Amino acid sequence: MIYLSGGLSPNHAEGSGYPELGYMLTYPKANRGDRTGRPFAFDNGCYANPQAYDDDRYLAWLDARHRERCLFATAPDVVGDWRATLERSAPMMRRIRALGYPVAFIAQDDIAPDVIPWDEFDVLFIGGSTDWKLSEAAYALPAFAHTLGKATHLGRVNSSPRFRAARAAGYDSADGTMLAYGRTVNWHRVKAWIDDARRQPPLFTLECAA
Repeated sequence: MIYLSGGLSPNHAEGSGYPELGYMLTYPKANRGDRTGRPFAFDNGCYANPQAYDDDRYLAWLDARHRERCLFATAPDVVGDWRATLERSAPMMRRIRALGYPVAFIAQDDIAPDVIPWDEFDVLFIGGSTDWKLSEAAYALPAFAHTLGKATHLGRVNSSPRFRAARAAGYDSADGTMLAYGRTVNWHRVKAWIDDARRQPPLFTLECAA
């Protein structure tokens, strides 16, 4: 499983030898994308700074970024509200794909599989509240998404138990802010998560449909 961090710096040595570690780059920051060979993704910033978001400015920002090795760019969402997220993201998913990006749809609390617009996106991103992310309904979604050939991502993974739970559920990637605070101390923690994952592979493997 790939772990994406907004706090990872290409100017520091942490992560050397860990291809599982990549970047989460958030609009409207100016970073154009990773040039060091690591995977990365672009987030719309609606969770952290909703007042700064604008559809057209976000598309222009994406159009100026690097695309190579980009795992996905997220469509806009409304935190905790799946109906408003569907309405807001529907026109944007096609526009993001038109720029040449895999697009991620951010699922919110209590959304059901039969209302998710599976054909419109490439990555199912589980957002929403912590309680919903940890619910049985949310943890069933990665397996279902994989049967449809969709990659999966879990947001806000900032502890060892959450990291292990994400792996057990079969997520392809996750993100967190651990390395944005106390870089040295928290790098050792994140490194321990990845080392543990390397020593103890999942009991089962979920593969995307061809």
